[in-house]
Order: sequence, then C-alpha cells, then structure tokens
Amino acid sequence: MDTNLVAKVEQRIIEQKLIDSGDVVVIAVSGGSDSVALLHVLFTLSRRYGWKLVVAHVNHRFRGAESDEEANFVVALAARLELPCEIGDIDVPAYIEETSMNGQAAAREKRYAFLHEVADKHQAQCIAFAHHADDQAETVMMRLLRGTGPSGLVGMPERRLEKKVELIRPFLRIYKSELVQYCAEHEIAYCQDSSNALRKYFRNQVRLDVLPMLKQYNEQFSESLNRLTELMCEEDDYLEKETLQVFKRIVTKCHEMYRLERASFTELHVALQRRLIKLILNCLCLGMDRLDFTKVESIRELILKQRASNHVLEVDEQLYIVREYEAVHFQSFAPSLRPYQYQVELSASEMSLPEADIKLVYSLIYSASTLASVHSLTAMDVYLDLDQLELPLSIRSRKPGDRLEPHGLNGSKKVKDMFIDAKMPLSRREVIPLLVDASGQVLWIVGFRRSKHALVGPDTKHVLHMKLMLK
Repeated sequence: MDTNLVAKVEQRIIEQKLIDSGDVVVIAVSGGSDSVALLHVLFTLSRRYGWKLVVAHVNHRFRGAESDEEANFVVALAARLELPCEIGDIDVPAYIEETSMNGQAAAREKRYAFLHEVADKHQAQCIAFAHHADDQAETVMMRLLRGTGPSGLVGMPERRLEKKVELIRPFLRIYKSELVQYCAEHEIAYCQDSSNALRKYFRNQVRLDVLPMLKQYNEQFSESLNRLTELMCEEDDYLEKETLQVFKRIVTKCHEMYRLERASFTELHVALQRRLIKLILNCLCLGMDRLDFTKVESIRELILKQRASNHVLEVDEQLYIVREYEAVHFQSFAPSLRPYQYQVELSASEMSLPEADIKLVYSLIYSASTLASVHSLTAMDVYLDLDQLELPLSIRSRKPGDRLEPHGLNGSKKVKDMFIDAKMPLSRREVIPLLVDASGQVLWIVGFRRSKHALVGPDTKHVLHMKLMLK
C-alpha cells in the first residue's frame, strides 16, 4: 500500500509540475495523520529529486498542553529525519479577542503569514499542505450549504501562487483512509486533535453529520463531489480564459478606473457578463467576498438598462459604477460629476435633469380661492411666493459653501453638513439639485428640504408650485 501511495503522489507531482527538481519545500506539519504522512512521502521522494525540505508547525495555543505536546512531537519528528524545523508560537485566542475575527479565520491568517515567513527565510519555492480528497469534498459541501456559484464548486486548487510562492496540495486526490493506512503500515506515530470532534465548528458538523447522512443515499458521495469539482475546475478554467479575452477586447483602463461600452457588454452571454464584472473588480483590488450575487446583478442590470442618462450606483464605500450614457466606469473612488446648471423657464411646465435622473414639473397659480389652501407636507414639492423671488431661478448642482436657512428652524446650515447628518451617500450628494434665485439664495434642496424664504402667506398673490417626479 505504501508503494502505491508514494507512486500515486509522485505521478501527480510530475503531471501537475507541483515541485521541480532541487526546489526548497516548506511542509506545513500539524502533527496529525495527514501532515505526518505528507512529510514521510515527500521525504521518501526527496533524495530522488534533490528537494530540500523544511518542517513548519504553528502552535495556535487553542488547546493548552495538548497544543504544546503537538509542537514537541513535530520538533522530535523533524530531528529524527534530520530536517530543519520552524515553530511558530502564536497566541491566536488573544488575536481573536483583539480583532473580533472568526476563530478559524484568525488561525488561518496567522498560520499562512508564518508559513510565508518561513518560506522567505529559507528561499523556498513551495509550501506544501496535507489537504486531501475528503477535505475537498467537505469544502465543496460547505460552500453549497452557504450558497455558491460555479467557481465555488472548484474547491481548493492543487496549486496557487501567493506572494511569489506556490501553495501546493499533493494529496487532493488521496482519501483519508489511505493516509491512515499508510501510517499504520509504516508504524508512523501521529497526534490526535481533540478539536476535530467539536461540533461548534462548521467543518466538523459537515464531516461528522452532513456527509454521513448523505452517504446513506450514495455510498460514494464524497467521490461524486470530487468528480464534480474536477469537472467544474476544467470548465471554470475555460470560462476564465474566455473572460480574459473579452476583458482585453472591450475593457480599457483610464485614470485608475476601468471603462467599457454598454453595446459591447450587452452582446455577451450572461455567464461572461457576470464573470467580466468580477474580473474588473479583481483588477480594482477589491475583495470578492464582499460582493454577493445580488450586488453583482445590480451592477449588471445597471449596465443593461435601457436609458440614455447619467447614473451612479454606489455599491459600497469602495465601489462606484458610473453610467454616462453608453459608457460605464468601474472605480473605487466617489465620482466627481461635472457641475450642472439650468435656468428655469417659467413659460414652460417641466424640465428634465439627466444628471439626477429626475424631472421637475411646475405651474403658476393665480386663483385666490386656490392660494388659501396651498401647502406641502413633504419635500417632494414646494410652493413659493413668486413676488418675493429674485428672478431668474436656476436649478443647479451643489457648490462649496452653499447654505440653506431651513423652514421651521433658526439660522442657516451648510448644505454639505445637512447631507452628512442625513447620511446621504456621497455619490447622491453630487447630483441632487438645488433651486436658487438670481442672488444665489438656496430656496429648495429638491426632494430634501425647503428654505424659509418666499413662504406663501395671506398676502400672497402669485404662487410658483414645483414638484419632483422620479423617472
């Protein structure tokens, strides 16, 4: 059995070019059966290929004396094999308390950081992990339960470049039972991690409860999941290459933003549309774990929507999608839209504001019977004493220093501060219209607040009524 296992791993390393002759390889050894088996297999092959092995272990301090015993075990094992050994003693519980991170995520972050330090110290080309086929099946099931797209079904990659070092997993096609049997046949000692039996961890719940239950319906369920992963890996690789070609063809970089033409995007298959959006966001160095399906769809729908006006979608504080007619910009900073100003022609009855994607309708009221009842209970419209206005009126975007004297309050306040107090998105602040008179006096922040000027009263003879209409 041992010969078969070593031969299978050797063949996979050669086929996938996981390790080259003469490479320095850091092996992550926890002390459990999987990592100890990996160390023995790579040690067996190392003389043939001239590999230089370095043992690395992280004591996370999760399990007190048990964690210390595992660290001592790994040190002794490396000494018997006459291999250099690096021990990372990290107080992960303290780090969790400091950062409020998830326990397993915090441990992973610290573990990978230490392994990269070891790789850098020894000028290693690879870091080898003992993740196996059962781990892969668990990972895919966890993603299915939490919700995932096709890329999530790819599972853990056999190799991945990170910080100029290859992260490799030579055991991804080997099942746990083979590793345990390998250790038994060679009388190789290893440690038992008591936390593997704790159901407070999601992975343990999947391993101990979910997969055994599903195997009642299909004894080869883990194998089926891994076959799905292999198929999705190949299809995902093909689609990624197609997406990259589309990116090169229709996307351009301009002033720290990425631009595409709507017409080119609409011609793409929906699968490529979604992947292209994610690829662009990756180019902006935005973490994709922040973007769920709903957000990606909101971006896609903005691009596809039939409209010939400007629009800004603030996905979050680090991502803005700016639609300017047929051009679409992806950027990680708030858009600085061009200032706009339009004169209100009282002879007309409406005006469109493409920058804000709204329309204003207005009318003059001269009837004495109507004047007695005009008022507005919302910010969606405003009634103004026309005779108190300094004409002409204008609708424009906000300018630095703009102030409003709010109706019902004493004094004045900066328009900018009013927006901040209302927690108005930055992108919206730049487009919301202001109604001003010829002197620059702000009369109405459209859809938000009116001023105390030109109020309609008992002596009012002529009224200007303006109403906000959403397109």
